[in-house]
Amino acid sequence: LKEEGAVRAIGVGVDFVEPLIDFVRAGAEFDLFMLAGRYTLLDTSARPELLPMCEESGIYLTLAGPYNSGILAAGLDEEIGPGAKFTYEDAPEGVIDRARSIKAVCDRHGVPLKAAALQFGVAHPAVASTVPGARSRSEAIENAEMIQTPIPSGVWDELREDGLIPADAPAPGPGTE
Repeated sequence: LKEEGAVRAIGVGVDFVEPLIDFVRAGAEFDLFMLAGRYTLLDTSARPELLPMCEESGIYLTLAGPYNSGILAAGLDEEIGPGAKFTYEDAPEGVIDRARSIKAVCDRHGVPLKAAALQFGVAHPAVASTVPGARSRSEAIENAEMIQTPIPSGVWDELREDGLIPADAPAPGPGTE
């Protein structure tokens, strides 16, 4: 289809890292991958192997689910607690604690957790875009605002120092001061 000009790009979307790694290793000729929830503030499982493979292979990555089913969508005045969702299920206490710690850093700097969640993933050079969920027009507008919200570098420094994001995670770009 690509050779015939019927499509410009070929891709695949999943919510697990391993199938995408298998595709790259097999030499499949994809232009892009969509990966849900596996390169976020709470789950960086795509980072050690898949992201470098995508960079080396010239495969663009679109991140879906940057809020990890909602747990990273809390506002500055909202608490993260029991009933919070992570990968479409009730979040385990350890995930809730980690999300609270990340949110506390954001709150100290006056930064919405949503902004940090959206900007974290797109900072990686293999990532071309992110697709946050929106249940309404107002949520879609808010997502657009969050991706452009300025985030002081101190937020990322503190998250790294506290071990909440990888020490070598790329610094987010467009909204960063």
